[in-house]
Amino acid sequence: MKRILFALALLTASTSGAAEPVQLFNGRDLTGWKTADLFEGGKVAVLPDGAVECDFGNPMTGIAYTNTPPRMNYELSLQAVRVQGSDFFVALTLPIETNYCTIIIGGWGGNLCGISSVDYLDASENQWSENTTLENERWYTLRVRVTPGVLQVFLDETLYTARVEGPPSRFSLRSGSDIDKTGPLGLASYRTKARWRNFTLTPITELGPKDKPMLEE
Repeated sequence: MKRILFALALLTASTSGAAEPVQLFNGRDLTGWKTADLFEGGKVAVLPDGAVECDFGNPMTGIAYTNTPPRMNYELSLQAVRVQGSDFFVALTLPIETNYCTIIIGGWGGNLCGISSVDYLDASENQWSENTTLENERWYTLRVRVTPGVLQVFLDETLYTARVEGPPSRFSLRSGSDIDKTGPLGLASYRTKARWRNFTLTPITELGPKDKPMLEE
């Protein structure tokens, strides 16, 4: 069914010039997803309000998409809240053509946002990380755009932003972390109770100026 919805979104884009977002959570159950096989992962449940809740893991709890996601020219949008805990409540693993990376929100003590990994440096080591004050029990909106040669990240649009240019080979998953078990598209939390909702995928059918590498402008 998710493949059919994604195909319909592409058809809509071709006829109207703008793609419609595809809902990745159905608000009822984990159809299209599975609980990631993480060591001592916590419970995953869909709440009555439709949000997906991942309970505390030791260390991580997560879910993995069971359908085939796009690998280029797409945007992901997600609302997330850290209910309890003091570490990352979003580890969004996603494909970038032939490779993968993970967007981290609230890691390394609770406030670090970044990308793991760029040039084999994780989110605590590379230049695209930033310490930002993040509150428990507050919903944040994460948006990620993947276009040829450019990865863009926006947390509440301006709270944390990152832009990485270069080929897919610049990106990789953090070695030894088991985060690959949430691939090719997935979410995880670290010793933290997290909730996620309104997770959408939108095909990018027309590149804006910021979607292109600066060298091409």
